[in-house]
Amino acid sequence: MTAVQIPQRLDFPTVAPKVFKAVLALDAASRDGLDPVVRELVQLRASLLNRCAYCLDYHTNDARKAGETEDRLLQLAAWHDASAFTARERAALALADAVTLLPGGIPDDVFDTAAAHFDERELAQLIAMAATANVWNRINVACRTIPGNA
Repeated sequence: MTAVQIPQRLDFPTVAPKVFKAVLALDAASRDGLDPVVRELVQLRASLLNRCAYCLDYHTNDARKAGETEDRLLQLAAWHDASAFTARERAALALADAVTLLPGGIPDDVFDTAAAHFDERELAQLIAMAATANVWNRINVACRTIPGNA
């Protein structure tokens, strides 16, 4: 089987270094205080929804380093129907879905469930993490950043 070569459109860090550095800073700030497994699940879920191959590759590796299992990684696409995730992780994933898809806003039940599992600071960081994942996804999808390239 031969992989299809999809050419990268743009080397974003080279042509927009100030924006790239700003997004890196946002990414670092949004990670602060979040459980590494929850953080990677949120980033992976947003990347699945946004179809960002680069971020899926990148965060799958980071999730494994954080102790994530292959079974849970494979079930993430169907987390609603999977029993592999804790109530806290499910709340984070529901919020990540809502922030990513913005279905007319964030439903109160999704926000309230997340707020029951995360304190206000963690909740703010979780929202920032989902938003940051979406920024990275949009840049990498638009530029067709090739997985495995940093």
